[in-house]
Amino acid sequence: MYRAGKIIVCCLLFLLASASLFGEPALPRPQSLASEERREAVAQPLLRWTPIADALQYELEIWTRSPEEAPEGFGPLLKTKQVFQAAYQADFSLWDEEQTLYWRVRALDLDGQPISRFSQSEVLQVNPKNKGPLRPVLNADFNAGGMASLLYPVYTWVMIPGASGYEVELLAAEPENPLGTEASKYRIWSQRVGAVIDCYDELPRSKPGVYYWRVRGLDAQGGPVGVWSEAGRFTVDPANDGWYSASFGDSIVHGGGSVSFSPADKEYDFQTYLHFSHVNLGRSGDTTESMLARFDADVLPYNPKYLLILGGTNSLRGGVPAEQVIQELTEIGEKCRANGIRPIFLTLPSINPAAIERVFDEPTAENWRSAFTKVNQFIRRQPYYIDLEPHFIDSKGVMQNRLAIDGLHPGLEGKELMAQIIERNWVRVTR
Repeated sequence: MYRAGKIIVCCLLFLLASASLFGEPALPRPQSLASEERREAVAQPLLRWTPIADALQYELEIWTRSPEEAPEGFGPLLKTKQVFQAAYQADFSLWDEEQTLYWRVRALDLDGQPISRFSQSEVLQVNPKNKGPLRPVLNADFNAGGMASLLYPVYTWVMIPGASGYEVELLAAEPENPLGTEASKYRIWSQRVGAVIDCYDELPRSKPGVYYWRVRGLDAQGGPVGVWSEAGRFTVDPANDGWYSASFGDSIVHGGGSVSFSPADKEYDFQTYLHFSHVNLGRSGDTTESMLARFDADVLPYNPKYLLILGGTNSLRGGVPAEQVIQELTEIGEKCRANGIRPIFLTLPSINPAAIERVFDEPTAENWRSAFTKVNQFIRRQPYYIDLEPHFIDSKGVMQNRLAIDGLHPGLEGKELMAQIIERNWVRVTR
């Protein structure tokens, strides 16, 4: 069931991305919860559309008449480029009467330039009197397609009108107050964040059990805006799932990419495209030092037969000597062998310091090239390794821009390429 479900997920993700990989990007395809799911006009409708591969943001327009038929000089009622996911919750709660509107959306790149045409406009019926409870909509499904949940979950949601921040809580049981504003009595962890769309859990969720999570909006004083979201659910069962293989490393392993996408976006996780049982033990921000420190607690409960190891990028670009990284990778390999796990090292894909500085405003150590070379030479001397690096560099020896817009995290095409390289070499490193 795990493999069959994963194949279905891969096929769906491929269909979403294929138009952009093999020609002009597909158009976003609008779907309005007001018209499609709730089948009634509401004051604060949630607008959704099919995501466009590697879109950094979206431009959304709402019109009082069809933009395709509007006369010259007639403009939209609302226009915003501050949309960083394929969903937007509009707010018409202060309007006086029901109205028929139209909306459309297009994908933008890092500079705010269009990478798709506008979608065909969609009719939107608005009823300001039908307000209902304002609650965030969750945007992550950790066990989709039978896949394992992330060891370090990333909780994501659609932003709601009027919220200055959000609170996420993790529960040991289904919440007793589904439409409330107070913390659940089953809370085991919580975190408050700003006006963002995701929250990274800093703790590993390897204890077996069923977990629930939800999010609520907060005002500037920390009070509730609306009520708690519906509760998401995920299952963790490391010992009984019999994991065949796992991946261990930093954010390149954890997932996400193209600036706007987090590890909760399955299409930006290379493990989504592997056609064998696999679990993601990555953690964003890891260095080889932190990987070594968490190995016993995070890897051993899963007891994989094979462990893909990809780490050192954050260490080296931060100025950690290559010799230290090599020593820490050596110790990780020794820990694997001592516990009956075969370590399979992945060479480090190159980086692009100019892109990293532009996107993250972070400097890169001047000696990064020589440091990467030393570490990759060490990896190529290991009994079992897979060579990623040659597939990602351009003629100048840096990460290809089309494979990693931010110069660090491979995007959709890059993650698919990683999976293809791993699968082409899998028989060789596991026989």
